[in-house]
Amino acid sequence: MSTPATELFVDGVAVEAAGVPRGRAMLQRAAWAAKAFGGYDAATVARIVEAAARAGAQAAPELAREAVAETGFGVVEHKLLKNLACSTGLLREYQGQDFVSPQVDAARKLVHVPRPAGVVLALTPSTNPVATVFFTVILALMTRNTVVICPHPLAKGVCSRAASIMADAAVAAGAPDGCIQWVEEPSIPLLDALMSDERTDLVLATGGTAVVRAAYRSGNPALGVGPGNAPVLVDATADLARAARCIVESKSFDHSVLCTNESVLIVEEAAARQLLRHLSREGAHLLGPDECDRLRAQLFPAGRFDPSFVGQDAATIAGRIGVRIPPGTRVLLAPFELAVPEEVLAHEKLCPVLGLVTAATAARGIDVARAVLRISGAGHSAAIHSTDPRTIMEFGAAVQVLRVSVNVGASLGGAGVETNLALSMTIGTGFFGRSSLGSNLEPRHLVNHTTLAWNADAGVPMPAAVQGIQVWTPPPATVPTYPLASNDPASSPALQASSDANPVPDPASASTPISPDAAALREEIRRLIVEELRQIIRG
Repeated sequence: MSTPATELFVDGVAVEAAGVPRGRAMLQRAAWAAKAFGGYDAATVARIVEAAARAGAQAAPELAREAVAETGFGVVEHKLLKNLACSTGLLREYQGQDFVSPQVDAARKLVHVPRPAGVVLALTPSTNPVATVFFTVILALMTRNTVVICPHPLAKGVCSRAASIMADAAVAAGAPDGCIQWVEEPSIPLLDALMSDERTDLVLATGGTAVVRAAYRSGNPALGVGPGNAPVLVDATADLARAARCIVESKSFDHSVLCTNESVLIVEEAAARQLLRHLSREGAHLLGPDECDRLRAQLFPAGRFDPSFVGQDAATIAGRIGVRIPPGTRVLLAPFELAVPEEVLAHEKLCPVLGLVTAATAARGIDVARAVLRISGAGHSAAIHSTDPRTIMEFGAAVQVLRVSVNVGASLGGAGVETNLALSMTIGTGFFGRSSLGSNLEPRHLVNHTTLAWNADAGVPMPAAVQGIQVWTPPPATVPTYPLASNDPASSPALQASSDANPVPDPASASTPISPDAAALREEIRRLIVEELRQIIRG
């Protein structure tokens, strides 16, 4: 029998790995907070969301600098744009939308009552660390979920800071203590323990394939995403100058760490020469055959992408492969002949290296795009630059992706920043990509609805008064605090001993005395449960 990942053996005795007991205590605290938060009304939730979003936006410039310093990835100005989009930008995106109050469909005699998932465990990546933390926290608060952030080890410092800033603001605005927590020292044993714990109601996995697959194997509900490898087709009808500008700006944005970025450029032969001239003017440099060979060897040693290239600029990459490029180069164009698995340049590249293929016709270009997605990236993203409606529609119907950016850069287009897709840092790949999430993640995905359905017979009315009934209420003026702080090292020994054994405290018990009648009722319920357990044991 194999040893659970959360256990180690010391002198032959099984003990939990470092950090696991404290992690379980965090989930205990999050479950307590979820019980309280799940009863909040819409006005209170809106106030909490706004406070957290504005605190995030205020810290966005500093956190953008810290993210680049800690991870070594990307561009500060571009990370700032994403941080603002995922804080106050989300406020604007969902302004006036209510994910808390019951929704009444009088014509069909249905009432939909929103119910939060509860405790959300969010795995966040190193490539977009702060933006993903902001995005996840805001969505959780909008839907009255509590969230535990488990960051990538390369970005644990800045992610902890980002979560802490939002947590302080949310609690100050009335959120329950423990509604936002974060793992300061992530590890595989701790991640396994958190994902599989019964107090985790939903695992939200934004990261690599291995992380997503582990989330789906955890035994708890999970929303995961797959890798990107977006093909972009430019046909002869496109506005070539504009297409070149969009592609270079998109591929160089934050040094290409967004998974929606263009990976392989497919250009119709009739437009190739002119498009290359425009690309050169925008800062793209075309590599020669020998230079491409050196790039393959460095970028994909032994056929696997070298992560040290992630988020590096074009000049750094060119220097590493011994290629001289003009000043101001933002993207390296790497031509290849066939989109086959053996061609490493046809795989995802989270850096400003853009594969380049020429196709005889637009129809042949669509075939190449499909081949690229068969290699990797199924379900994720694609882009097209064209003014021919039929070509655009045929492209959309042929490629196995769930979002196609049309005449716009794929990086911000697929993420909903420069299109009307849902603004998101978590890109679902659906059935094509073996994901349970089939669109950009948005608040509605973190809510289930209890539906009250009246008799369809016209003679059985649904009372009109249903419309005005408020089932959720404002919290008490003084929000109860959790009895023990899971992030306080001084309290961790007691929590480690008791976190698995103790039930989740009742939020009301921390602030209001129990009446004699209520105490008697609780004692009777306890007695009945004990008796039932005894019967089970005897049986």
